[in-house]
Amino acid sequence: MSDALDTGALAEIIGCTPDDLGLYDLALTHGSTGRADYQRLEFLGDRVLGLVIASELYARFPGASEGEMSSRLHVLASGATCATIAQRLNLPALIRFGAQARNDGGRYSDNIAADAIEALIGALYLDQGSDAARRFILAHWNELIDGQQAAPKHPKAALQEWALARKRRPPEYEIVAREGPDHAPRFRVAVSIGKLARAEAEGASKQAAEKAAAAALLAELEGQNI
Repeated sequence: MSDALDTGALAEIIGCTPDDLGLYDLALTHGSTGRADYQRLEFLGDRVLGLVIASELYARFPGASEGEMSSRLHVLASGATCATIAQRLNLPALIRFGAQARNDGGRYSDNIAADAIEALIGALYLDQGSDAARRFILAHWNELIDGQQAAPKHPKAALQEWALARKRRPPEYEIVAREGPDHAPRFRVAVSIGKLARAEAEGASKQAAEKAAAAALLAELEGQNI
């Protein structure tokens, strides 16, 4: 892929024309490139996201206790929520990787997706100001904050909780197969809960395959009302 930042796709995601492209270039550069990366902007964006969500929770839920607001903030600003929103926006397609991280499926990593959207918020905050960053966050987190939608839960976490709630053994994952060339690998992963149930799924990275397998097993278990 080209190393140039797709400014058209970027403008569509952030909802405005960027002024300082250098900030967004940094926000969408992974450390595997050997260049300056998004980590500092991620640090800033994480705090901006937390402040916006915290202020909205304070204003929208005047009867909520500190503990209730803290619990909601934890979920709304979690890696799982950030990754889901980043994937919806197709943000990982804009991230520049080094060859090894790209071949290892970095573009499909939830952790990297979550880091990138926080870095993007940091870049937007510095480039367009706090109001623009707030508008972006509310555009994509608003219904979650209001509770109109359930905050997304990572399938692996949901499966773990399912097993714990029923006093079952924790899920165990194993790589069944790895196929394809280094630049486009395919992983097949199996997940099982003791001898109760087992499912397999494929993905372009180990993490993606584990996520898909967990989702498949969870759907099977819930469908059987076990």
